Amino acid sequence: MKKKKTYAIFGLGRYGKAVARELVKSGAEVLAVDIDEAIVNAAIVDLPYCKCADITDIEVLKQLGIQNIDVVIVAMANNLEASVMATMLCKELGVERVIAKCSSEMNCKILTKVGADKAIFPEKESGTRLAKNLLSSGFVDMIELSKDASMVEIDVRPEWEGKSLIELNLRAKYSINVVAIIQNKKINTFIDPSVPLDKSMTLVVIANINKLNKLKEV
Repeated sequence: MKKKKTYAIFGLGRYGKAVARELVKSGAEVLAVDIDEAIVNAAIVDLPYCKCADITDIEVLKQLGIQNIDVVIVAMANNLEASVMATMLCKELGVERVIAKCSSEMNCKILTKVGADKAIFPEKESGTRLAKNLLSSGFVDMIELSKDASMVEIDVRPEWEGKSLIELNLRAKYSINVVAIIQNKKINTFIDPSVPLDKSMTLVVIANINKLNKLKEV
């Protein structure tokens, strides 16, 4: 069983709280941080590990143990300067993945330039969806199609390399239907199931959510 990832949320506005609550509800270890003490006091009811702190100070981040966190979500789109500083400092401390919320396309470009691994528009991606994507460890992205089904991008696993879709029989084993293959940034929807898979490929699949959860535990 893989070790559960740890998360930190910077900024507890509506979006940040939605991400944090969904992660906590799913059993993830989450550190929630905001500079406003009143906001922290209100959020601590739902978020057990909630701190009031200045995330633009590297010494404060070290005291919070951010260097040991796997994923940091910077959810302060209304404060670009703080978002930039937090993103840079997190990467400097060795955080593997930093996701930054932004309020414009230009802000997204800036945050990506200073180290954000992903920059998102909250209007296009809800906090709940982001949390579910993060929790689906091993999956590149996930879009809910219904209560029971999702469209997911899955990296080719090492044990799948060199084997064809016919050999793997993913539909029978995991109720996975491969609808496209992404390779070299090109999407191919005309799939030859006899062609061996390569590690450079990403599978776009439609699958039952419960079956996907079992797959990531394998």
